[in-house]
Amino acid sequence: MLPDSDVLIEILRDRDEALVTRWKQLAGGGDVVFCTPVNIAELWHGVRKSEESAVLRLLESLLCLPTDAEIGRRAGTYLQRHRASHGTELADALIAATAAVHGCAVWTRNRKHYPLKDISFF
Repeated sequence: MLPDSDVLIEILRDRDEALVTRWKQLAGGGDVVFCTPVNIAELWHGVRKSEESAVLRLLESLLCLPTDAEIGRRAGTYLQRHRASHGTELADALIAATAAVHGCAVWTRNRKHYPLKDISFF
């Protein structure tokens, strides 16, 4: 499973009880949760000084999937097809492409950004 950055931010800020409960179930169940360099950049971009150690702990619990040329091409195709109609941004396209290439389900709070037929959702 590959969470979108919006899910990781909610986990860090502990604002959505149902989401945090589900996260704890995953962590306790031994499921592998992935991230991408995009998630890491988005978290560090908005990190508050008081959150730095929590962000580091969270990132240490995730397995980072690489981004390569195949993912870049697929993300570019997603943007060609869905940027104008759905507002798909580069970060969402890269996360979706990584999920598609690695066969991961995407966990997001905003499915509108992911109108893609070749990904599944958590």
